[in-house]
Amino acid sequence: MRLSLPFFSLGLLPLLAARLPAAEVARAKPPPPIVWEARLGEFDRADYTAAVEKLFTKIETAAGRKIVPLEKHKVGLKIYAESGAGLATPIPLTQAVIAALERRGYAAGDIFLVGLNQQRLAQTGYLPSLVTGHSSFDGHKIYVLESGRFYDPMWFYDSPLPSRFDPVLLPKNWTHARADPKLDEERKSFLATPLFLDTDFWINLPVYTDHPALGVNGALVNATLWNASNTARFFDSGGSAPAAVAEMAAIPELRQTWGFTLVSLERWQFIGGPWFNSLYTRSEPRLWLSADPVLLDALMLDRINAARVADGFKPVSDEIRLLEFAATLGLGTQKTAGVQPVPAE
Repeated sequence: MRLSLPFFSLGLLPLLAARLPAAEVARAKPPPPIVWEARLGEFDRADYTAAVEKLFTKIETAAGRKIVPLEKHKVGLKIYAESGAGLATPIPLTQAVIAALERRGYAAGDIFLVGLNQQRLAQTGYLPSLVTGHSSFDGHKIYVLESGRFYDPMWFYDSPLPSRFDPVLLPKNWTHARADPKLDEERKSFLATPLFLDTDFWINLPVYTDHPALGVNGALVNATLWNASNTARFFDSGGSAPAAVAEMAAIPELRQTWGFTLVSLERWQFIGGPWFNSLYTRSEPRLWLSADPVLLDALMLDRINAARVADGFKPVSDEIRLLEFAATLGLGTQKTAGVQPVPAE
């Protein structure tokens, strides 16, 4: 399926509501601008387990519906490891999410993890150790997207920006480039179909950094550019990257199964990202959950900018319009004035 147009957002929380008929899906509203917060202590498994349970219980209470296995009886977890060791989705958080799902009826084999790069997944402790052959996630499948085994040729995002994009040569060669059949495949970014074809729902588990082309690397980017093939071309293009992220995140099938985003502020980076640099990180004992990825990214962008200014750096450029594009497509709200996370106590 060719996915090249800016689709509107479904704004669904599928695990908290029965599947909607197509006509009702088309009328679904964006997610409410709410971020729930649970406080953390030592960032260990016990603390994360208690915090995740509070947040899961909160959304169940708010929706009046328990999280239970649905038709496909599977859940996907989109983890983040692309900044390398030191700035990946905390393993205790992922373990806590799995435990919370298992308490609600999912078996270990029903819960799979999705990451992009095998080497970084190994460096961050997600793939089995070469010494022991075991990992913290034995019993769970871990899908490594760069293996190429989890893309479907029918599902791709099509952009006129080829992988051999040259910002100097492209303008005068644009007509020729569009007509070159050899470049046709290079304009496609194939999507990780297990998350939206094989699951009841999936949970986004990003980590926050700044990014030179995107401004903020978090909920929206983890669900899109870190979740598809042939996306390096966007990371190098400040003009195309924000629009690509917003359009990919607004694909109806992806949105319909995207349950929510759960992010730890155990460690986030405010400059030099996405590569990890411990000199420019902050830590807060907070765990946030929201169905609104735009609001999460906007709140963290405020934090990133405050930290940059405090350390004598310029804020992220206002010309990076990722959040504006995403809000325009109905993915959530970018307005943070007066917004405070709601305690899940």
